[in-house]
Amino acid sequence: MKIAAAQIKPVKGDILKNIENHTRLIEAAVYKNVDFIIFPELSITDYEPKLAEPLSIDYENETLEVFQKLADENNISITVGMPTKSEDQLLISSIIFQPKKRREVYSKRHLFPTETAVFSKGNTFCQLEILQNKISLAICYDLSDPLHSQEAYQAGSNIYTASVLNSFNGIDEDISKLSTIAEKYHMHVVMSNFIGESGGYECAGKSSVWNNDGSLLGQLNSEDEGILILDTENNLVEKKYIS
Repeated sequence: MKIAAAQIKPVKGDILKNIENHTRLIEAAVYKNVDFIIFPELSITDYEPKLAEPLSIDYENETLEVFQKLADENNISITVGMPTKSEDQLLISSIIFQPKKRREVYSKRHLFPTETAVFSKGNTFCQLEILQNKISLAICYDLSDPLHSQEAYQAGSNIYTASVLNSFNGIDEDISKLSTIAEKYHMHVVMSNFIGESGGYECAGKSSVWNNDGSLLGQLNSEDEGILILDTENNLVEKKYIS
């Protein structure tokens, strides 16, 4: 299986521009025969908690139908980040598009302290099955709770993905945590991060993939948009920067 971490520079609050940017990276992944691509936390809107309420949508909103079309036409699964509404709750969500399937949503279950005044916690575990692989999704601070990755392991996941917003101040700590998860639970781990400024943070990039023994297999730089592709069958990694 080929899985890709997308690294992008978001445009604050501009859903259509960000969708256009996502599409470029998805098309690059399709060209490389990627089976599954993940994007960073709140990738469609940029990480802007103050804008999350007016920009939020129901996860089945037709605004994102372009991703279902890309999934169907190219046999690729896609997750993008979006603030979503559910009844009276505002959630940080990954919206999941799989070929010829109804879209799904996973909402962040562990909020960073500064997020609790704006967002509600999700309450459901998410595991995808793609090409005989069981894949658990994490959104940023989820990975800081040991119970999250433990649950993924107990459910039989062999791949753990993290869609994050990580600054230069925080990236090294999360890289260490994700390496530990890979080693402890013998899972491949994939992390997708922003570059540029988002939500007042200078984002560090360094989207990364780890082997199931905790060793780092590949990492993007801190300056450029692109995709980092892992072939889980042979641990080969390919970098593709997008100008």
